[in-house]
Amino acid sequence: MKLIFLGPPGAGKGTLAAKAVDILKVPHISTGVIFRSAIAAKSPLGLKVKAIIDSGKLVDDETTIELVKERLAQGDAQKGYILDGFPRTIPQAEALARFSSADKAVNFDIPDSAVLERLSGRRVCRKCGANYHAVFNKPKTAGVCDACGGEIYVREDDREEAIRKRLEVYREQTAPLIGFYRKKGLLLDVDASPGADEVVGNFRKALGL
Repeated sequence: MKLIFLGPPGAGKGTLAAKAVDILKVPHISTGVIFRSAIAAKSPLGLKVKAIIDSGKLVDDETTIELVKERLAQGDAQKGYILDGFPRTIPQAEALARFSSADKAVNFDIPDSAVLERLSGRRVCRKCGANYHAVFNKPKTAGVCDACGGEIYVREDDREEAIRKRLEVYREQTAPLIGFYRKKGLLLDVDASPGADEVVGNFRKALGL
């Protein structure tokens, strides 16, 4: 099964993708991982991406599309895949359709208020990177990591102002894909507001599994 995952930051797409890999036995393909793999492999496209990132710019559509095309041509993606972080725009979606036909686009639907609660409450250990939450997953001792005793802090991109900015960018650039795939009859809406296990259940139900 070839799936595209859509949804704002904080919708839990990464968590869901990890569980969906076990259910569907297809690879989870995210643009971040593709970029890192290409850079590590020092392929011509990888060297181009490294130069772009090193200059502080965003990787352009043309390069991103070529990298995704290259990745989807690999053996493990022939039976299916979960695309996460691509396409981000209508032109990217149109380009994808020229070399791979997705079966469904899964829209993890969640209100902005729930995203703000999830992300603004996130806390990270400065030393080992363990994740906590101010409401749902508190450390045993306030401000101290259970695993290594390191300091727990709030990342800059988890501050409310930054989250609102990320949501704004998502609504402008990526949310139009919801209408794009709905028109094609490929969209599945999944309620991403509940806990992970319930969302997995909603996901399985939407796919008829």
